[in-house]
Amino acid sequence: MIPIGRANANVCYPLQEDVELAEAIDPDRREAAADALAARAIEVPAGAWQGYPAAASQLGLLVLEGVLVHRVGIEERYSAEVLGDGDVLRSLRDEPTSSTLPVCDRWLVLEPSRLALLDERFVRQMTAFPQLAGRLFARSVLRTRQLAVTMAIVHQARVDVRLHMLFWHLAGRWGRVRADGVVVRLRLTHTILAELVAARRPTVTSALTELARRGVLRPTADGWLLSGTPPADLPTAETAAPTV
Repeated sequence: MIPIGRANANVCYPLQEDVELAEAIDPDRREAAADALAARAIEVPAGAWQGYPAAASQLGLLVLEGVLVHRVGIEERYSAEVLGDGDVLRSLRDEPTSSTLPVCDRWLVLEPSRLALLDERFVRQMTAFPQLAGRLFARSVLRTRQLAVTMAIVHQARVDVRLHMLFWHLAGRWGRVRADGVVVRLRLTHTILAELVAARRPTVTSALTELARRGVLRPTADGWLLSGTPPADLPTAETAAPTV
């Protein structure tokens, strides 16, 4: 059992750090819920990560801060998704799968991350606030919709178009407007970008050079700078996936 105490560095209070999650609770009970719901905090340094073993009684891990890349591969070819604050993760290494293909999972932590373990103890606490279950499930659905948007992007024929769309898609979450454009504060290497847009790394490098030549995308010290306006036919979560 997790010792509860605000001086304990291994304990966090997810609803105090995730305001949107707390809004699932009725206002008159919100403060009580924020004080009552405690979880074990897990800190993960930047670099390769093996993931956290999941138990059947756990909901998973809630990202409180940081940026991670989830990579799924077959025969050393990978797809990828970028995850951050508010996302719910769960390792599927020990879960039954219907796939007959040799699929492997890899995790890469781009920025030191802090996660809340939504374990059996947290689930028991949550029974007093059932609205949270719906909000956490909604986040899982949103994650699948974001993946559907990425799938729609990788169906574009040209890699430079894919990259341009991808960065505007990421800007909706990680973008910051400034005088010269929108900065996407993600340090994505050409290799990761290749996995995100289903292309070879040399092709991605050439496409990024072309986008920089056109003045629409270029690397900066803290990420990538988008100039101009989003592509008119940029897919959205609503058009890329059916409503549930």
